[in-house]
Amino acid sequence: MENYFEFYDIPESFILDEKALKNTYYKLSREYHPDFYANEPQEKQQEILQMSTQHTNAYRTLSDPDLRMQYILKEHGLLEEGGKNELPGDFLMDMMDINEELMELEFDFDAAKLHEIGEKSTGVMAELENDILPVLQRYPELHGVTKDEALQQVKTYYLKKKYLLRIQESLSKFASRS
Repeated sequence: MENYFEFYDIPESFILDEKALKNTYYKLSREYHPDFYANEPQEKQQEILQMSTQHTNAYRTLSDPDLRMQYILKEHGLLEEGGKNELPGDFLMDMMDINEELMELEFDFDAAKLHEIGEKSTGVMAELENDILPVLQRYPELHGVTKDEALQQVKTYYLKKKYLLRIQESLSKFASRS
């Protein structure tokens, strides 16, 4: 199976030209549509079906910024299932405070406190996105050690974002109860 960026003949990047990606998707959709190969030998039909499946998976992944980020990190061996996906201690301490506040809401619901926690988590998320944007923008031009360092920064961002999304999910559950 070919790398999705190679399959689409575009450079690996966290930020893509969405219009160009969609145009390539439509072009390849026509090229690899199984109906155009109905009269071909079974082997060719099977090959086209595999290409069509890879094409669909590539587009689904590359067109979603979060899936694209996850894909790039996995391609570089940086996301391990149940492995060394550690977050910085200071971030975990901040999140522990938010989690404690959430647990308090469990026993003593307070709409103002819920709103305050929501604002806090939204602020942390906005700060994370602000900090990582220059790294994401420069990534295609980087090489060697600087590229590895950028990938590590993106990995940390990705893991922090996942953690914050779980907190925001908990906040949504509280909000729906009230």
